[in-house]
Amino acid sequence: MRFLVVDALAGVQAFARQLLQTHGFAADDILCCADPEAALARGLAFKPHFLVTDWFAKAPLTGPQLFQRLRQAQPALQLSLLSFDVTPEHQAEARALGAHFLLKKPFTADQLKAEMTRSLEALARQSPGLHGQVRDTMRTSRPTPRPVLPLIPPQPVVKPGDRVRYQGAVHVAQHVVHRQGETVVQLKGMTGFVPVEKVQPA
Repeated sequence: MRFLVVDALAGVQAFARQLLQTHGFAADDILCCADPEAALARGLAFKPHFLVTDWFAKAPLTGPQLFQRLRQAQPALQLSLLSFDVTPEHQAEARALGAHFLLKKPFTADQLKAEMTRSLEALARQSPGLHGQVRDTMRTSRPTPRPVLPLIPPQPVVKPGDRVRYQGAVHVAQHVVHRQGETVVQLKGMTGFVPVEKVQPA
């Protein structure tokens, strides 16, 4: 049983890998990619049975489109989706694609663990064969220490040029930077960076 995890956040990739290994799946059967294009190129050769991907709504190749492309080579491919923006339209599309879940970011370790466990157990209840591997692997896996989910940054609420309120004053956001698992903002006229959660739209 092979898994493809696609997310721009290294923390999400690492936690998903840890979680699957906790269920007894081998590290060689878990492939992680940061973007859909790389995932498509590597996934066609890897031939995953289960895709866990961010929606990548603004990317040339979205998560759902990646699933559809990979499914042409792997018709039994299973899907789960992650997204900062969960709209009724997204939920309807996820249902139409047969996704096991559409989980809104930022999420907790327990939320992702619960959704993934539920999805794997659902596969294990299905007919023997490929999905029987899930049942057998989960039955024989040994308990391992609970993985810790690194901090997932909140969805950026500002973009360069926006007016924001910080420490009671109104500033202009000059740069928005994603680094080391966090999102920070540089305000015009200030040299340092401010965590995005400490500013509000003005």
